[in-house]
Amino acid sequence: MTDAPIRLHGLGKRFGPVTVLRDINLDIHPGEVLGILGENGAGKSTLLKLISGVYQPSVGQIEIDGRRYDRLDPIRARQLGIAMIPQEFNLVPTLSVYENVYLGQELRRKGWLNHKQMREETARVLASLDCDLDPRAPIAALSVAEKQMVEVARVLVNDARVVILDEPTTVLTDREVEVLFKVVRALQKRGVAVLFISHKLKEVKNLCQRLLILRDGSPVELCDTANLDEEAMARKMVGRELSQVYPDKGQPQTEVALSVAGLSVAGQIDDVSFDLRRGEILGLSGLVGSGRTEIAEAIMGLRQRSAGAIHMNGKACDIRSPSDAHQQGLAYLSEDRQGRGLVMNFNLIENMTLLSLQRYVTGLISHRRERERAEHYQQAFNIRAASLKSPVGQLSGGNQQKVYLAKLLDIEPSILMLDEPTRGIDVGTKREIYRLIRQLADEGRAVLVISSELEEIIGLCDRVLVVREGRIAAELSDAQINEEDIMLYAAGARERTPAGVHS
Repeated sequence: MTDAPIRLHGLGKRFGPVTVLRDINLDIHPGEVLGILGENGAGKSTLLKLISGVYQPSVGQIEIDGRRYDRLDPIRARQLGIAMIPQEFNLVPTLSVYENVYLGQELRRKGWLNHKQMREETARVLASLDCDLDPRAPIAALSVAEKQMVEVARVLVNDARVVILDEPTTVLTDREVEVLFKVVRALQKRGVAVLFISHKLKEVKNLCQRLLILRDGSPVELCDTANLDEEAMARKMVGRELSQVYPDKGQPQTEVALSVAGLSVAGQIDDVSFDLRRGEILGLSGLVGSGRTEIAEAIMGLRQRSAGAIHMNGKACDIRSPSDAHQQGLAYLSEDRQGRGLVMNFNLIENMTLLSLQRYVTGLISHRRERERAEHYQQAFNIRAASLKSPVGQLSGGNQQKVYLAKLLDIEPSILMLDEPTRGIDVGTKREIYRLIRQLADEGRAVLVISSELEEIIGLCDRVLVVREGRIAAELSDAQINEEDIMLYAAGARERTPAGVHS
């Protein structure tokens, strides 16, 4: 392997009195894919933000081409060939695709912005990603997966020597993941180093040549990927033997908590009907774009229904907005926790009580009661944060998700709809959230889970609805909840059947 142009010497980071990263010594070699593993809060994203100049190190130095730097900023890091694709999107929704791709690195001709060339170059890069997005399309109109492709395109218009990918595949379809991996391998051939964070250990095993494993902010091991299987990776990440990931399935009650009949949204979902019982975890599975999220958003009043009726606890409900849904005891966790779920510059307390603030008002807001409730959630959910007054944006993805769940539970809902509840979360934190979801069901709440991960649907859910092209393609239970059956219905290779019956 050739000499490393980038070396990290004793790199560390503190936030106030809390040390979140320490003693990182690492050589980054051209043309390698280096995986960085660890539980949420282990320091992975902090390390990548130090390398890309988003954070400045509290101790240590970054050496680039023989020159040592005590600190970098994002502009200087980019000039030195370091590019980062963040876990949470960093796009301007009011600008177009090509304007976002070239934001801060605009092309000019005779002093004027060269919009034509930027559009053409953006189209070329997107085509190389097998993506047919219109460069003129506004970011606000794009899906989560399409926004991710724009983030990738932003990096590819530069001649980067180190590309940092922080959970890049969590919002991509299988086909889009394959395309991204082809891009990564093409970068390797050009001598570009790729730093890759993913909680999908199979991806890490298939893509990365070396691994840096972090635990509690410290390096545990730096080794060749070939020397570890996926189980060994997980054990080293969590520092303990992993017990069963999924809790035992429960016994749903007969009482129907939520009944949906003939639900339709013009051009998106058509004639969707199902019942959700108390104590049940009902899964919504299907390919990306099948209409799973649209169903939940129509129930919540986030999309205008063209037809259909919703009953909760046997009573008809006219839900036209999320506030209507909350008053009826219905809560929804969005797949986009940063854009729709949490306020990143608010602290933990402010986020947790945002929907339920009225209950803490007795003339004035009782900040003592707010804090006591937040302390309860922090302890119950094992939320790792320097302080309850810390901005949520400083937390790891898994801890942010726990804050989001606490925010919903503080309105005391009887029905929860959870869209991609463990996206971008490590295996240890996933297990905690699965047990929390099962506990909520065991307490008699009704839970709807939308997930792109078949293993999650199969391991967690008592019953599964497969969605295809905006309709319910099948209802599966017991032994029918398996990968083959779900995929056959999702892909249209098997036609719809009544519950409990194979075609």
